[in-house]
Amino acid sequence: MRNHPAALPFLFLTEMWERFGYYLMIGIFTLYMTDTQSGGLGFDRGTSADVYGTFIALVYLTPFVGGLLADRILGFRRSIIIGGVLMGIGYLLLAIPNNLTTFYLALGVMILGNGFFKPNISTLLGNLYNEEKYKALKDDGYSIFYMGINVGALICNFVAAYMRNTYGWGYAFAAAGVGMFIGVIVFVMGMKHYAHADVRQDQAAGGGTGVGAMLSSVLIPAVVTGVGAWYIPGNIFGSDSTDAFLFGALPVVGFYIWTLQKAAPNEKPRIKALLAVYAVVVIFWAVFKQNGTALTTWAEFYTDRSMPTLIEKPASFMGATQTVRYEQGTYPRYDEQFRTTRNPETGKIVTDSASYHPYFKNIPAESRPAEGTSLKLVSTEIFQSVNPFFVIFFTPVLIWFFSWLRSRKREPSTPAKIGLGLVISALSTLVTVVAVYACHNGTEKASAWWVIATYAVITVGELCLSPMGLSMVSKMAPARLAGLMMGGWQLATSLGNKLSGVLATMWDKYEDKSNFFWVNFVLLAVSATVLYLMLPWLKRVFRDSGVH
Repeated sequence: MRNHPAALPFLFLTEMWERFGYYLMIGIFTLYMTDTQSGGLGFDRGTSADVYGTFIALVYLTPFVGGLLADRILGFRRSIIIGGVLMGIGYLLLAIPNNLTTFYLALGVMILGNGFFKPNISTLLGNLYNEEKYKALKDDGYSIFYMGINVGALICNFVAAYMRNTYGWGYAFAAAGVGMFIGVIVFVMGMKHYAHADVRQDQAAGGGTGVGAMLSSVLIPAVVTGVGAWYIPGNIFGSDSTDAFLFGALPVVGFYIWTLQKAAPNEKPRIKALLAVYAVVVIFWAVFKQNGTALTTWAEFYTDRSMPTLIEKPASFMGATQTVRYEQGTYPRYDEQFRTTRNPETGKIVTDSASYHPYFKNIPAESRPAEGTSLKLVSTEIFQSVNPFFVIFFTPVLIWFFSWLRSRKREPSTPAKIGLGLVISALSTLVTVVAVYACHNGTEKASAWWVIATYAVITVGELCLSPMGLSMVSKMAPARLAGLMMGGWQLATSLGNKLSGVLATMWDKYEDKSNFFWVNFVLLAVSATVLYLMLPWLKRVFRDSGVH
């Protein structure tokens, strides 16, 4: 970081601790909602996927508001602190056990807090790299910053596994809150290093849409439309929450189109290019964010999580294990797709008093342990640390690779890197297709190496897309709309996140699980094709704007 701004380490550590809390919560969110034995909420898989998708969608929708408020009124530093404190409070509320009121209140507080935090720390970082001596390092700066995100995401799942296996779900969520408050403290300690980059709209050149106009023309219509869609008899897109979200998002999408129409002539090509890329990357997030739903289900029930004796003790020390015993007990009744069976009259989960732990359901009889034997398993959420591990491993490699290409004047443009990311991400879904074939559609356990390989491939795609997208917005957005356009990137993520939840609810509808992953492949392949068709135009806009 020697040649980068002095503020970078503080922003790196702030984001690391914020993502520690967020990914700790996300890593166990589905497991907590579907848990029926250890104090979880006992939701069915479809309901949990719907709640999960709606939450991660709204988490990335509110940055639209937070970015505009920071641009116009609060400033970036104040918004980041407000957001961090709110998220910390939300995690602590989530720690209150078996209370649906505080559960949904906690989600609401976290959604609001992320809206203030997420777009503004990325924009503040971009402002630091607008100085002439740092401009050429912007892509690298965002890659380093992105690595900070993933350091937090790597370590948090071990903390989550240890806390929930040893003390319970509430302690794990409380640990997320502690991490968030540490991040706020680190950010405050570095305030002097980014004070000069915290420029509100009223201090910058140019006008812009006011907060009052945003409230009257966007937020109120979005809320009214969303609430109205919730109460549509039946539903259109699969669930009331999906209807409410998608219809509620229409005024927000319309606002960006209106912003494009009202922009100055020299701004329109840049905004149009950003909106086009936003539309394409929605599909990436729809597939990538299934790590907390479909891939968690795959790891939980379809993957061989048994722990080799060689690493059993160190893994136990790191909190990465849980113990299951092969003996008869009282467990929920699962069908062949590991869906819990419910009483049609009461809706309660049916249990069998003389059944075995569901982990043993798809282990051939000849491979099962002796009766009464305990088995150490990797906790399911640990698999979500595989992706951030590969981010940390691959980031220096990619930075070196693109720097090497840059030195030879052969570095791809930022849109081309994003297109490459989509192609590589599509290939990752084929790894999982092969895994389904290898384990005969889940009739026996799949090797854990399939999950690891899937994450390895999609991580390379992610690194070509996500940090490059943040860098692209920072480079291309008009200065007076910096926070708003960063909020637009989050909006694209939000729409993709909601779509990921919609796709995840279809998991149980596919008897052949390979078809589920084939759908993901087709979506990503089409998305990549569209972006490559737009690439000549995008390169021209970037070139005309003086941006690489």
